[in-house]
Amino acid sequence: MGTLMVPKILVTNDDGVYSTGLKAAFDSVSDLGEVTISAPSVQQSGVGRSISIFEPLRITKTDVGGAPAYAVGGTPTDSVILGIFTILKQMPDLVLSGFNIGENISTDTITTSGTIGGALEAASYGVPAIAASMQVLDEGQKFDDPRDYHRERFEAGIKIVNRVCLLYTS
Repeated sequence: MGTLMVPKILVTNDDGVYSTGLKAAFDSVSDLGEVTISAPSVQQSGVGRSISIFEPLRITKTDVGGAPAYAVGGTPTDSVILGIFTILKQMPDLVLSGFNIGENISTDTITTSGTIGGALEAASYGVPAIAASMQVLDEGQKFDDPRDYHRERFEAGIKIVNRVCLLYTS
């Protein structure tokens, strides 16, 4: 009898490790495999797929609403690189980048989005990746308060991402 392989899923974002969108992303895949969070320690919106060259990268183990997580002192791309090669020490089966608070739907935001940059970095290693964003009607909502997590705000996105990720992990 063979052993059951549990998919390894890496979750990142560009809004920072304590963003409500990251917690929602974790919730969307927590039942699909072994989930590891590796995300920037602070807000990194607009950095695209950039990497940190002149600053040392630091990793701090933390907790995101009960989920083990790693706060990376760098960009979303740095977070994916360190997530794969330092934290997991292997290629994950899937990378989920998001939920970005604010949509990434124009040519301007696609090329500057750290959320998309994190997913592109994973894809460059051959890892299936999804970037998920949530539209906000009030620009002031883009920089959310991590203490204000309401799962129902993300419920539709959580269901959609869960279904798509299920295709990659089953």
